[in-house]
Parts: sequence; structure tokens; C-alpha cells
Amino acid sequence: MSIKHPIISVTGSSGAGTSTVKHTFERIFRREGVDAALIGGDAFHRFNRADMDAAQAAAEAAGNLHFSHFGPEANLFEDLERTFRVYSESGTGRMRHYVHTEEEAKELGAPEGHFTEWEDIPENSDLMLYEGLHGALVTQNVNVARYADLKIGVVPVINLEWIQKIHRDKATRGYTTEAVTDTILRRMRDYVTYICPQFTSTDINFQRVPTVDTSNPFVARWIPTLDESLVVIRFKNPRGIDFPYLISMIHDSFMSRANSIVVPGNKLDLAMQLILTPHIIRLVERKKRAA
Repeated sequence: MSIKHPIISVTGSSGAGTSTVKHTFERIFRREGVDAALIGGDAFHRFNRADMDAAQAAAEAAGNLHFSHFGPEANLFEDLERTFRVYSESGTGRMRHYVHTEEEAKELGAPEGHFTEWEDIPENSDLMLYEGLHGALVTQNVNVARYADLKIGVVPVINLEWIQKIHRDKATRGYTTEAVTDTILRRMRDYVTYICPQFTSTDINFQRVPTVDTSNPFVARWIPTLDESLVVIRFKNPRGIDFPYLISMIHDSFMSRANSIVVPGNKLDLAMQLILTPHIIRLVERKKRAA
């Protein structure tokens, strides 16, 4: 953690909806005039798309049926921790981008499915925002979580997470349901080992719960909408959270536990704006006082 160079990490599984939370942060940054260095977790994968396919095939041939983007074999965990540490110490560090689409390829100047070259994080940013799979990672060798000043978990109930992933990968990447299902199964061990434990140390978790039947996510024709969902927001430390104010501002919300508030799904963006804006302002003001 760092007063002079604060870090916010948004972490969640593939298909969880971390990009939505990232966009909310970006709107807050624009409104509040915050200059943020944006770091994507995919940049710390070890392999480009073609090399990942080859590495996966080699792992399966060797009897490893659990090789996945969630685990250490396919990621640069040490480099990720180093980026967090160096930024917290100096406000800079090394970053790159992973190119997901043709549109990004035109914008970033690198082929789809590849990485851009490593570059320095621009100096004088107000804070760093990480969005990806491992923003609160702790292993025997790596501790990313200790450098983040605010850790956000995005954790839909698992059937909804799978529905979102299946629909996204089919729509944007041309995968079949069977191919996405194979990926989900292959990742399960690493999901339990490296993804789930992070949500114990996150400061705030946003968990979307559908109010429609998602019993078999592999045949779901539609993703449940926000209107068909509730969102459970859990605070690791509820001290200082003005729950009466939040309930008064977010209609039809209620407290389910002393550290949790439940809001209608269509009020998620409002809830994030109300909850996250004071945290961001507090981090930036603390940084300015320490300068």
C-alpha cells in the first residue's frame, strides 16, 4: 500500500464483469479529474494466443489437463507483483497491452492475439487502476494484494458467470458452447486455487445474483438482465460505511448482514458511483497531502 502512489485493483474471473466495473471507474475519473494509469491483467499472460494453444496442447499431451489462464504456468505472476510494487514505490513501472480484437489491433499497432511491447507507465498519474484476473493474488511466492490500497471483487454466482462467459466467447471470439465448456472444466482447479481465495481479501465484493432460473448455464439462451438480478455488496470492513444513506439513495435496497447491502441489479451503476467515488477522492486527497 502506498500513500503517494495509490493502487486500485478490480479482480474477477473471465466473464465475471470486471470490465463493467472498470468503465464505472473511468467515468468517475473523468468526472473528478483523476489521471489514472490503466493496467489490464491480460498483459501479464505468459503466451500470445497461438503460443497459448500450443502450450495447452503440449500440457495435455504430457497428462496435464488443468493448464489454464488462471494458473502460474500461463502467467507472469512475478512481473505483475513487480509492477504493483514499483508503482507503489515510484509511481511508474512497466506495462503492455494484450490485443483482443481487430479494432484494438488498429488502435494499438500490434496483431490480434499478441502483445504490444513493454513500455513505462507514464509518470505523475494520480493512481493506478488494475483490472483482471489476479488483482488480489497471494501465493507462496507472490503477494500482489499487499500493494493494493483498494481491492474490488466482481463475483457473479457461478452459473451466471458461466452464462456470461459462454455468450461472450461465442459472440466475440467465435467459440462453440462445447469449446467454452471445455475451457471452464480445464480451469476449475486453478479457479479454486488462484481465483476464489482472492475474494476473501478484497475490500468490497459486488456479487450479482439472478432472480430467474439459471440451473443449466450451458443451455441458457439469454444472459439474465440487470432487471432480473439483485446485487449483494459486501464490505470487508463496514466501519465508516453510511448504510442508511446508501439505502435512502438506492430505492428497494436493504441490508442482509451487518456488512452487506443488497441492491436491485438495475441500480448497480448508481451503487458503485455512490460507494466508490468517496474512496477514490480519499485516496487522491491523501496523496496530495503527502506530496
